[in-house]
Amino acid sequence: MSKTQKTTKSKSQSTNRWDLLLDSYINYIKSDRSYSAHTVSSYGADIQQFYQFIDEYYGLEKLPPEKVTRQILRLFLGNLKRNDYQASSINRKIACLKSFFKYLFVQHQLRSNPAAGLYSLKTEKKIPFILNYEQIKSAIALIDTTTFLGARDRAIFELFYGTGIRLNELSNLKLTDVDFMNNVIRVLGKGNKERLAPLGEVAKQALKQYLVQRRQLLQKSDSKNLAAIFLNQRGRKLNNRGIQRRVAKYLRLVTTNGCYPHSLRHSFATHLLDEGADLVAVKDLLGHASLASTQIYTHVSAEKLKQIYKQAHPRAEKK
Repeated sequence: MSKTQKTTKSKSQSTNRWDLLLDSYINYIKSDRSYSAHTVSSYGADIQQFYQFIDEYYGLEKLPPEKVTRQILRLFLGNLKRNDYQASSINRKIACLKSFFKYLFVQHQLRSNPAAGLYSLKTEKKIPFILNYEQIKSAIALIDTTTFLGARDRAIFELFYGTGIRLNELSNLKLTDVDFMNNVIRVLGKGNKERLAPLGEVAKQALKQYLVQRRQLLQKSDSKNLAAIFLNQRGRKLNNRGIQRRVAKYLRLVTTNGCYPHSLRHSFATHLLDEGADLVAVKDLLGHASLASTQIYTHVSAEKLKQIYKQAHPRAEKK
């Protein structure tokens, strides 16, 4: 074998190793960690972007994984800043790189983890858009529940607002997750963490009404889709995009802002706090790992308190 052939083979092996490691990592977060399809896709794209950076500045064939340093990772992140990436986007890529290189380290592909010392950028927490109760009630009232689609959409709305469930959690609900006797649903959240969400009477009745309509699709549905609660008209599991479109359809009729499922989750949390619910209890209902994630809703409630004060207190404004 000539020297040129050996060099070409070495380059090919190095590049193939990067690809194999990415494939292995993607399979890990998909199968072992049960990350959502959206997260898997985003992380895959983020790592590919990092690969492109390495290839452009160093050459993938010249830089095997064990030669990646913290400085190289910081150069990549600095390049993102120079290209005007938002802090939230950069933070997701940091989280992705930390997860990827930790996986390689645990799998004994690396002697040390170059991403261990990376820290997220500070960002201003945006106060989420909150729908008021009248808007939610009006949107639900527009749904024709005499049809299969209407009964299904009503159940989706009631579960989002009645339980504070996440989009991916709702789309993955199975028939076996619902306990009508004890009025709870079993929710598989982020990181495969399981929690029980109370099922209120209104949401319970809406779900029961939909399940009656759902029976007409059972002949169309195969065994793969049969377990899923929410189906489309072809008897297949309703995906995240389909749920988003149905929610947006009705919310756009009552508001121009916040026309997405997470607005109903935000509203669920805020309305509970407005009525005096304990912050820790709301944290558990939402499936948050940290109380810090839930505290954003206290800012929203504080705004409502200011509004009440302004309207009710005689000394709130100069007259």
